[in-house]
Order: sequence, then structure tokens, then C-alpha cells
Amino acid sequence: MSHTPQTDTPSASALHSPAITARAAWIDSLLRPIKSFRLSYLPVLMVYFAYGALGVIDVTQSFWVKESLTLTPSELAGLAVWFGLPWTVKMVFGELVDCVPLFGSQRGSYVLVGAAFTSAGLLSLAGAAGGWLGFMSRNELFILGAMLIVVGTVIQDVVADAMSTEVVPRTDETGAQRPEHDIRAELGMVQVLGRLALSIGVLMVAGLSGWLADMFSRETVFLLSLFVPAISITGVFIRRKTPAERRPIDWRILGGGIAFGGAVLALGLGGVPYAQELIFIISMAVVCSMLFLVTRTLAPETQRAILFTSIIIFAFRATPSAGDGYTWWTIDVLGFDPAFQGTLRQIAAVIAAVAMWVFSKQITEYPVTKVLLWITIASSLLTLPSVGLLFGLQDWTEAMFGFGARTIAIVDAATTSPFAQLSMVPLLTLIAFYATEGQRATWFALMASLMNLALTAGALETKYLNDIFPVDRGQYAELKPLFVWAFTITFVLPLAGIMLFGKRIARI
Repeated sequence: MSHTPQTDTPSASALHSPAITARAAWIDSLLRPIKSFRLSYLPVLMVYFAYGALGVIDVTQSFWVKESLTLTPSELAGLAVWFGLPWTVKMVFGELVDCVPLFGSQRGSYVLVGAAFTSAGLLSLAGAAGGWLGFMSRNELFILGAMLIVVGTVIQDVVADAMSTEVVPRTDETGAQRPEHDIRAELGMVQVLGRLALSIGVLMVAGLSGWLADMFSRETVFLLSLFVPAISITGVFIRRKTPAERRPIDWRILGGGIAFGGAVLALGLGGVPYAQELIFIISMAVVCSMLFLVTRTLAPETQRAILFTSIIIFAFRATPSAGDGYTWWTIDVLGFDPAFQGTLRQIAAVIAAVAMWVFSKQITEYPVTKVLLWITIASSLLTLPSVGLLFGLQDWTEAMFGFGARTIAIVDAATTSPFAQLSMVPLLTLIAFYATEGQRATWFALMASLMNLALTAGALETKYLNDIFPVDRGQYAELKPLFVWAFTITFVLPLAGIMLFGKRIARI
């Protein structure tokens, strides 16, 4: 009697077992960023990388501001509002990039201009720290240098945003239109790769920022950081020259943006009471009006999807922090020196990059409400070690387990992971998909303006909290209630946005 011999070949059911399928899906998710990378993305990613690498001056700047300047945490929080203004008028730069070639180029030349502004800002900080620039006080040179760096970053960011939509082909090799799902997925992955490049930039310099601050003078560190704008400039020369869609100037956007910028400058320099609050209100009105103009041709359900997604992400980003007083407290009370501050930033950057990598599939393909809900909960939970440090958790852990403030701070380093960057990906994907040719830089610029107005709202809240609970160098009695209020608002505000508008997005 014949029979079929037994073999070790697994059955079809075994090959498709839930465990194997789940493992394969997890591996595919981990490899997604590598599989998705294209060489044509590199110039875009280099600009985002350089943006993250600017963090090389962070520790030096924090210690220099504390040691050499006279600005209070409340004043620094107020300055953050002014530093956010170039992001608010980003639509002006976006319109120029879309419509006005500079030296025959709509992309590379603007990156060079942005790099020049960034370099000038770094030189201003170096001159202030080294004492070889004397036409302004140190406080004023700090403000000038920081503003120049912001302007340079904004210009380059506008160009990178525009290029991030152009590197994704809308047709296949035969000239046929690609499926919408494929285009949207690839655009989403480009946004993830952009945020990942930014995170890797942060990762590469996070520990270095602390070690440089410990080894070299403040002036030297600012001068060494001039390598950062050179990175984005290099991307210009390796970029494949592709013609960008050009259209006539929309003077409603450009003229309105310039007029708005002039009004903001007048309010800022004129000493008008509540100038920052007035600027915020005017900015919201201007940006929302311009967004309505550029999106009114979309289908109503698409407009609603963008609107409700924007509201939720705005709520997530419009939250306060404790301000610089907390950092000064860790220096004065916990004894965190520059090298250790760099170590903390290095650990945080690793966690951030890993999170961005591992969850790239979920961020680009899961519903926006689910993504933002877990980001809100995770970021709040990871802030708890900071709360514990303020209330003496380190004394208890030292007595019970033999580890103190530095170990807790290492765990707490996860809180600096760029959850705000993660939260932006779903919205950026929507914009990248629906933005029309010739208007992509403007669309991205307007949405970025709105989202940076959310950061302005958060900076104003930080200033108010620091006014109510004042802290200063060596004066930290009010830091506990300040931090608790900031933590509470940061948790409650995004959840309220998700509860109010999340279901509306799900129905669209």
C-alpha cells in the first residue's frame, strides 16, 4: 500500500498562523522607512536634518542665558512669542517660493538665503558671548541672533515643505495616474521621513551639545555650529534640477501677509499695551482667512476633515510649559552640569528617533484621533518623573533603591521626545495630498503658520503662569504650583479637543 512520505515542510495553515502573520506585519512596519526611502528625497531630508542639528547650541545657549544675561523666565517666555512671529508670517515666504524665482531658482536659492540668515544669527550669538560685537547689549544681541536663526530656519523649512510634495510622482512610468491611496501613503511617508530626519539631526548633536558646552567657551561653540547651515547648502547642490510649477502672485496672500507683518512690527516696536495678545488675535484672523481662501475650492467634506483635524492638533500644541525656571532649578538644586544635560538630550533623542521609526506605519495609516489620543496620554505619563523630582521623589528612591535625581532624570528624558512633531504628520499628509500644483509651498506655509500660532498660544500661557507663580535664578518657591498647572493644562486641553471633534472626523 503506497503512502505519501512525511516531510518537514510547514503546512499552509502554519505559514499563515496569527503569530507568524503578526511577526511579519511588525517586521514590515519596522522596515517601512528603509523600504520607502528614495534618493530623490535626500535634499529635502538634509534641510530637515539641519533644522534638528541646530540643537547643537541648546545647552550652551541655556547656560549662557542663565550666566550672562539678565532676562527672567517670564521675559524669556514673552520673547518666545516674538520668536514665533516669523513662523506666523510664513505664508509670505511660501508665496515667494511658489511665485518669485530668485536668481532663476524657486528652491535652491531660497535655501541659500535661509542658510545666510542662520549663519548671521550664529555669528551674532558668538559676538555677544565673545564680546567682539559691541553695537548692542548682550541681551539685545541674543534677541537679534535668535531672531535671525528663526528667520533662516523658516525660509528653509518653506522650501523643504514644497519639495516634500514634489518628490512624490502623481503618475507612473507609463504616464497613467497613480491610485490615490498610493499617493497619499507615499506623501505620508515622506512627512514621516522628514520628521525622522529632524529627529536624527537632534540625535546626532544632543549629547554633543552638552559635551561642547562643558569643554569649550560659549563663543567657540556658537562658531563651531556654523557647520549646520553648510549641511542644507550641500543639499542644494545634490538636488536633481526639476522645474517647479510657477503661478502668478496671489496678492491677497502676499500683500496681506506683508501688511500683516508690518502691523505686527509696528505693534512690537511701538510699545502698545498687550501687544503680544493683540498680535495673536490679529494673526489668527489673518491666517484663518487666508486658509479659507486657498481651501474653498475643495469638497465640503474635505474642508471639514482639514478643519477638525487642525482644531485638535492646535489644542495639542497650544499648551504651556514650566519655562526656563525648571531648567535653572535642575542646574542650581539638582546639580545637572552641561555634560549631564547633554546626556539627557542624547537619551531623549534616541527615544524620539526610535518612536518615530517604530510607529511610522501607525502614524501614517491610523485614524488621526487615535494617533493624537495615545500621543497625549504617552506625553503626559512621561512627564510624571519631572513632577516627582519637584516633590522630592529622588530622596525616597535614594533611600529605598539607591538611585537618585540623575537616574530619574534619565527616565524623564523621554518626555522631550518630539510628540508635537508626531502629531503634525496626519495634518501634513492631508495638506500634501490636497494642495494644488503651484500652491503647495503656500498651503504648507499657511498651515504651519496656524500650528505655530498654537505654539504662540502656549508661550503666552507659559508667560502668564510665570507671572502668577514667579521664579528666577535661585528663587524656586513657586515652581511646584507652576509646574502642576502647566502639566494639568497640557493633559486636559488636547483631550477636550479630541472629545469635542474626534467623532466628527471619524464620520467624514
